[in-house]
Amino acid sequence: MGFFADPLYTPSYVPTGTERAVIETDLGDIHVTLAGTDAPIHVGNFVELAESGFYDGLKFHRYVPGFVIQGGCPNTRDMTPEQVASGMPGPAGRPGTGGPGYRIRQEYTTNPHNSHEDGALAMARSQNPDSAGSQFYLCLGPQHGLDSGYTVFGQADEADFPVIAQLRAGNVIKSIRIEH
Repeated sequence: MGFFADPLYTPSYVPTGTERAVIETDLGDIHVTLAGTDAPIHVGNFVELAESGFYDGLKFHRYVPGFVIQGGCPNTRDMTPEQVASGMPGPAGRPGTGGPGYRIRQEYTTNPHNSHEDGALAMARSQNPDSAGSQFYLCLGPQHGLDSGYTVFGQADEADFPVIAQLRAGNVIKSIRIEH
């Protein structure tokens, strides 16, 4: 099934609202408080993907200075960091076009704290509002122009902003661990 025709999925994991994620990268760890109460579908999906090992070994594939660093595309799994950084297609397709085989419903219209602050964790999507799957981004500074179209589901600890600021396309997501 094609990425744009993937079925709508509701995670079975129900967040408690106390979950935190540790995104282990090749440049250091990023600790994120997940917004399970505000964006339960996104947090449930992220927790399921992280705990299944989906993100292990993927690379960040999109870096826009002063805007976002984006990762979570499975097409980067079998690519070297240099290949991802160059933007070339890999064995599974072009970085930034892959997903988990399903999509989730948007929550930016229901999340009362959907604010793209510096270090916010949010889900990328295509033109369809209900097309997020596995690709996420971290904000490099406030990006409030995204508030009305993309779901924020976490906030990185300010102490880890220096790690986020160093990330570029090709950097590796070693793993994402969830603390319950």
